[in-house]
Amino acid sequence: MRDIAAFHQEVVRAYSSAAAAGNAAAGPEEALAVITGTLPGLLGDKESHLQPGNLKEGEQQQFACGCFVVTPDGKFNLLVAPVNFGPAQRHMKIDITLGHPGWVVKSKQPILLANTDTHTTFIRILETFRAGSAVFAPLMWGRDALGVIVCASQARNTFSDVDLAVHVAFSHLAAALWIAHRGPAYLDKLAA
Repeated sequence: MRDIAAFHQEVVRAYSSAAAAGNAAAGPEEALAVITGTLPGLLGDKESHLQPGNLKEGEQQQFACGCFVVTPDGKFNLLVAPVNFGPAQRHMKIDITLGHPGWVVKSKQPILLANTDTHTTFIRILETFRAGSAVFAPLMWGRDALGVIVCASQARNTFSDVDLAVHVAFSHLAAALWIAHRGPAYLDKLAA
């Protein structure tokens, strides 16, 4: 069981550190990489993999995180700042309607999948492992969803509502950093 008071203090420290490092980043993808590098170590019950049934045979607890940003033509989500995705997946494009990233961009709402096995609409995108638990949040700027940030773990029941709330807070920071570092202009070059 997680100590919520200690977690709160850890979140405040991590948010402050990520904001400072993101502000100092060399560019938009580097700024987002600060966020995607922070969340896997911060979010989730770090003992969830020890509970019976949360890992299947041959699985091990691991995390991944990345941002999918909507391409200028509005047809794709393009992966930037990936952590523990397959090496060839950086800057890959997926259809704007595909899976939960597509749903989050369209609905502009965050979502928690505590156990992906219970979601028949779950689609595996990661090459490195099948996510057992995941949190998604839109990258909102004004009324527009610029994309989605996702954090996943292989063990089921790793993420809870408290993780989703923190994930959403970091999604707002990620969106602001993306705009501050001229992410849309960077994306124009990537998507060309």
